Amino acid sequence: MPPTGALIPADAPFSAEQEAWLAGFLAGVAAAGRREGGADDAPAVTIDVLFGTQTGNSEFVAGELAAGARARGLGGKVTALDDVTPEQLAAMSHVLVVTSTYGEGELPDNAGLFWEALQAETAPRLEGLRYAVLGLGDRGYDDFCQAAKLIDTRLEQLGAGRIHERVDCDVDFEEPAAEWTAAVLERLVAETGATGDTGASPSPEPRTPRSPWNKRTPYRSRLAVNRLLSSPRSAKEIRHYEFDLGDSGITYEAGDALAVVPLNDEALVVGLLEQLGASGDEEAARLLRAEREIRTPSKELIADLVERAPSSELAAVVAHGDRSDLDSWLWGRDVLDLLRDAGPAAAPPLTELLSLLRPLQARQYSISSSPLAHPDRIHLTVASVRYGTGKRAYEGVASTYLADRVGEDAAVGVFVQPNASFGVPADDDAPMVMIGPGTGVAPFRGFLHERAARGATGRNWLFFGDRHRETDFVYEDELTRLRKDGVLTELDLAFSRDQAEKVYVQTRMRERSRELYGWLEEGAHVYVCGDASRMAKDVEAALLGVIAEQRGRGDDDAAEYLADLRRAKRYVRDVY
Repeated sequence: MPPTGALIPADAPFSAEQEAWLAGFLAGVAAAGRREGGADDAPAVTIDVLFGTQTGNSEFVAGELAAGARARGLGGKVTALDDVTPEQLAAMSHVLVVTSTYGEGELPDNAGLFWEALQAETAPRLEGLRYAVLGLGDRGYDDFCQAAKLIDTRLEQLGAGRIHERVDCDVDFEEPAAEWTAAVLERLVAETGATGDTGASPSPEPRTPRSPWNKRTPYRSRLAVNRLLSSPRSAKEIRHYEFDLGDSGITYEAGDALAVVPLNDEALVVGLLEQLGASGDEEAARLLRAEREIRTPSKELIADLVERAPSSELAAVVAHGDRSDLDSWLWGRDVLDLLRDAGPAAAPPLTELLSLLRPLQARQYSISSSPLAHPDRIHLTVASVRYGTGKRAYEGVASTYLADRVGEDAAVGVFVQPNASFGVPADDDAPMVMIGPGTGVAPFRGFLHERAARGATGRNWLFFGDRHRETDFVYEDELTRLRKDGVLTELDLAFSRDQAEKVYVQTRMRERSRELYGWLEEGAHVYVCGDASRMAKDVEAALLGVIAEQRGRGDDDAAEYLADLRRAKRYVRDVY
């Protein structure tokens, strides 16, 4: 899950207010559309609601949409995008797509195969299809709602007709999503002639209950443990945290994430106020401390400062028109840096600055415990982000909030982010391969504790690595014990800087190519956790290489073999 500095996506938990809005809205929809009729009345037409999600909330929205359709006398069916072939899509009459965007404008992991097939030259024409697309995203990213845009455009290219224009929702998506939902359902009723329900109750049947704890109402959990895992001599600072669940009623599964609601560093808040020459009244300081993103500059702030200070270094970089140059220049800089670059005379008033800053987002971390082993606590494994230049020292928002600014036994706002697609195999006999260098080992510690507690007989293989074994082998004692106890069948280590030639987890995968392919053939589930930009891509390339080498049928065959693993939910990733 995202480390400090990465924003929680809009594909995020619904608040209690959002849940109440959805329930009320759908109940109203049902009441408005009811008619007399028996339970045997057939729906006017089936609405296929397809979702692409990285963390689970597009699926939740899709489920509520389908319930709303059923309440209007329409059939409603929810399916993940990757579970739909182009041929199946061509046979559908009405499709609603809800998708978040992942990474650099990419489709979520459970939608990639669908997109590959849809953009292929062999994709069928879709003149008989009516559709609408809803995107969940964050305007803070350059490729805002890009996945929704891609699907919307491609469906049009293939001849499908829009029921309603696409809506791209920002982080605060309730109002635009409500308007889109109402408009789409109204048009569907008009198009299909549906006039009421099929005997269902006015309110849709309840889905899996969601916790009342979320970003707007986080649970104030006691931070019971804050322990340094890496050596004090390491170039990294990796810590183990334990959060007491108390009487919260919070439940979780191995593979879920915990979102931490941080507070900004007081020193940075003071620096901003001083740079602006503002006194910092109590409310303004509170907003800067608890509700505004001051670590990562927003696009709105960048545009405003370029206009106010056209001779600044930032303005010169923007004028060059190269996105990669701008990204490089912005890397590591925060709001205070940009204000200093613009100069005191160009600084906006404090009230205007507050309006130009993004909301402070929760940070998500993969849970590193199992509820079977630790039902009353949630464990996290977090790398503290710290770096500096000759002029300033910088710190991550949430990681150093936990490491430095939360006192012993103090409370931290948290909520669980379920991840239904990333968990131990349901079959306790199934083999499991886990690839997680650095803090990517976090969920796999939970997986191993889970399998031990369940008495699972399936073999478990972990690929783990970091820079140096002496200083960076986190959880060494635990992993050694799990290996001795037979829970961890295989443990391959890759400490990249302990020898002249760098060795990574993908190196170890290639070295054990025959055994790894043998596990795949025996039904192994493969999990990857960690950095998406490089590690996850290198691991996938290595996995494809292993498959191609062992099968001897070329790259296309290897790609299809891996695609089959994805379809079977036997190759899943938790990457950021």
